[in-house]
Amino acid sequence: MALVPFDDRDGWIWLDGVFVPWREAKLHVLSHGLHYASAVFEGERCYAGNIFKLREHSERLVASGRMLGFEIPWSVEEIDAACIEALKRNGLTDAYVRPIAWRGPEEMGVAAKATRIHMAIAVWQWGAYFGVEQRMKGIRLAMAKWRRPAPDTAPTASKAAGLYMIGTLSKHAAMDEGADDALMLDFKGDVAEATGANIFFVMDGALHTPTPICFLDGITRRTVIGLAKARQIPVVERTIRVEEMARASEVFVVGTAAEVTPVRQIGDLSFTPGRITETLMRDYDALVRMSPEEVARRAA
Repeated sequence: MALVPFDDRDGWIWLDGVFVPWREAKLHVLSHGLHYASAVFEGERCYAGNIFKLREHSERLVASGRMLGFEIPWSVEEIDAACIEALKRNGLTDAYVRPIAWRGPEEMGVAAKATRIHMAIAVWQWGAYFGVEQRMKGIRLAMAKWRRPAPDTAPTASKAAGLYMIGTLSKHAAMDEGADDALMLDFKGDVAEATGANIFFVMDGALHTPTPICFLDGITRRTVIGLAKARQIPVVERTIRVEEMARASEVFVVGTAAEVTPVRQIGDLSFTPGRITETLMRDYDALVRMSPEEVARRAA
């Protein structure tokens, strides 16, 4: 089936405070964000009309902008409302939500203090990130040659567009090898994450995951840690060396797009999705379909 280009669709996109027809949501080719990656974004999912952890996503978007040295000229509350209205305008209740903010074309060059901050929110239908069949049987990860940068070389705690360039390169190389995604190491050579999802290993009945010292501490990551603790599954956040992966009995990745997806292979290592992975998949799928009020009661 032919892909529908993202610039040629029906619907409405929120752009700088107003809704415009989808095909008319454009920016100038000399926008600073396009040339110098001065942009931040979020990825959110809406289930049955509710955007899961919307407030956390909006807060992180604003915080990411500040890490890149700019202030988004809309409040967290206004961003929340615009995301919800974008879904209504497009008649969607189960969808992916993409807010993005960037520096505009008012100044060109490395310096960008005179630029205006622009923002857009688009929503569209999007199913399982790796496909339904792949999600259930597990995905294959190749080993990326690119590493996540050290926190003193880039704003690694932000969800900044520029940080995903090496993710795209790594995923493309993995797909060329016949894999679904790539496992990236950190600047020290220890396990970091997949190109757009955090990773967990089941070792001796406990859940082990890398400490996010140089990559995003994902909202889904924190959610899954909470679900595991509610099940009395021990969670260990630590440095994980590459050679330790062979000890794992189960592996899975998590993210807004990936949700909870089992991993069946990393390089030459093979794994079988098991009880802990399946339990957390079910718990996560149930949680995201609860009303915001139910989610808040569970967190209380």
